[in-house]
Amino acid sequence: MPTSRIGGSLSSPTVNVAIDMGNPFLNVTVDGFLKIGAVAATRALAEDTYHVVKKGSVSGRNLEKTLEKMCKEGAYWGSVAGVYVGMEYGMERMRGTRDWKNAMLGGALTGVLVSAATNKGKDKILTDAITGGAIATAANFLNHYLI
Repeated sequence: MPTSRIGGSLSSPTVNVAIDMGNPFLNVTVDGFLKIGAVAATRALAEDTYHVVKKGSVSGRNLEKTLEKMCKEGAYWGSVAGVYVGMEYGMERMRGTRDWKNAMLGGALTGVLVSAATNKGKDKILTDAITGGAIATAANFLNHYLI
């Protein structure tokens, strides 16, 4: 019986920027900050571009607000990502193993730090720790066990 097959591969473009800070902990933290910060800034740009196109007019004030939003979002999410990546790396180094528990602990500690830094109260800090740990653990499982 005749058969046919189609083969191919699809890969996304990758951009790797390496900044050597002289310390592996700092290297992964800065890398996380830059990558996620750039994604957050791009998301802010895309969102504001949509609103400008929908409105049909561009002004200097719109561009200024967009740039301000890009910087704010990039800095915030880049900082959160940098803290998380640094925490996960630190857990890996302290525990001497690379597993899902590092992601869980790193996510929980990141949730605590981000929540405490914004003065949200004890209950919010606890829920943010649980949420951070759960999201990081789920992402780790999805990344390592399903893909």
